[in-house]
Amino acid sequence: MHAAPYAFIYSYPQLFPLFKIIPIALVVLIIIFKNKVGRLFNLYVAFSYILFAFGQNIAVTEKYGVTIDTTCIIMFFLVACFWAWEAVVKQNDFNLTRLAIWRYGVVPLAFFVFWGPMNFETFKPDFNPLFLFTNVVGVAFCGMTPVYVGLLTLYWPRVNMATLRVTSLVGFIIGLYQMHLSFYVMPSILWWNGVGHIPLLVISLYGLILSLKHPRVE
Repeated sequence: MHAAPYAFIYSYPQLFPLFKIIPIALVVLIIIFKNKVGRLFNLYVAFSYILFAFGQNIAVTEKYGVTIDTTCIIMFFLVACFWAWEAVVKQNDFNLTRLAIWRYGVVPLAFFVFWGPMNFETFKPDFNPLFLFTNVVGVAFCGMTPVYVGLLTLYWPRVNMATLRVTSLVGFIIGLYQMHLSFYVMPSILWWNGVGHIPLLVISLYGLILSLKHPRVE
């Protein structure tokens, strides 16, 4: 389903730190300045999904030449379109209200997947703290979707429900695929990869459920 590890974007590791630092900075700015930076955040997320669509799903391999995962390109690009639309309509309200403590459960899950404590060559656990700023997660759909969906769940119900729903649905689909690949097809090699994708599955399902509810917003 994915062209990795030969995907185009993985050929530029010098860009990995940039795509870790920018999301961290934008989340901090959202917390501090709220809606003043909402459009900037939405546009960056839209750009990220365009990057995921084409950078992760087009690869050049020795055996098959150029390979293209058309299904994932379409799904990821669709998500990008919804975030670009949100940058125009600005339905996300980034003024955080008081939440039940359990709703912050997405934070450690999103942090774990953003950290990405894994050696991406051997697929073994590696808890190097520098990975917070240096690894491939920032240019990966599976790494950033739990962060973006998790953030929206904290501001739910004052968010763009369509954007939350589509992003969560695609994330859930990819999460199911990763569970199948990691725990059924290649468990001896990819079990830790499966653990690392649990936040994608759980947060996406949670976001999808929230997006289907119709709460009264005062």
